[in-house]
Amino acid sequence: MNNQAVLTARERLNNGEVFIGLFCKTTAPEFIEVIGHAGFDFCILDMEHGPANLETLQNLVRAAEVSGVLPIVRTRDMCLESIAQPLDLGVAGIQVPQVSSKAEAEAVVDAARFSPLGHRGVCRFVRAANFSALDRADYFTQANQALVILQLESTHLAEYEKIAEIPGVDILFIGPYDLSQSLGIPGQIEHPRVLEEMRKIIAVAKRKHKTIGVFADSLTQTQRWIDAGVQYIAYSVDLGLFYTGCRDTVQAIRKQTGKA
Repeated sequence: MNNQAVLTARERLNNGEVFIGLFCKTTAPEFIEVIGHAGFDFCILDMEHGPANLETLQNLVRAAEVSGVLPIVRTRDMCLESIAQPLDLGVAGIQVPQVSSKAEAEAVVDAARFSPLGHRGVCRFVRAANFSALDRADYFTQANQALVILQLESTHLAEYEKIAEIPGVDILFIGPYDLSQSLGIPGQIEHPRVLEEMRKIIAVAKRKHKTIGVFADSLTQTQRWIDAGVQYIAYSVDLGLFYTGCRDTVQAIRKQTGKA
């Protein structure tokens, strides 16, 4: 893990800056390098809905470090191994899906931190510790700086109040698509009920002085949530953006040929 990059990210967030990133389904390191060179602050390497395994993930993390974009991994679930293994690869943070209770949130933090902050399994012969070249005390200290991001995807506001008070939780992230499903209107992320619930969660985070994040897939949505005080914006998905760019290019050229 590039510890200085993580500390810089924390400082920027504490200063109120907006972080812009995107979800990544790719297994191609070149895509990740492009994302960094394009100027995104972070990329979410998706193991919940993406095809990456640990072997390919480590090369995606290397590509992120090369191009200066912060590598965050969305874990498959909240199991101990799902949390610890990406951290062993040196990711800057983990984003854990489907967290809906204080007990689950505490378990995630415990699994992500070494003692005295948690009970993460210890191995120094991993990439995050430079395969044992990093001083062990420095490794344990640096490892405990990794960002912990929890996805809130339902309507458990009372539990979210408790989650926001847990030490070691850095960012609360709203997943609007899963939230829409929990409200019985799957996919309708612009529905007034979804927007209302999102604003309620944002209000919880702001009351507790916790950084809040959301997914957005339009510039109108990003502006809305930035205006609402959201600092961690995951904009769309790498392959979706690539598709849109390809489609628009093809359509433009077809018009030039008269075959639109």
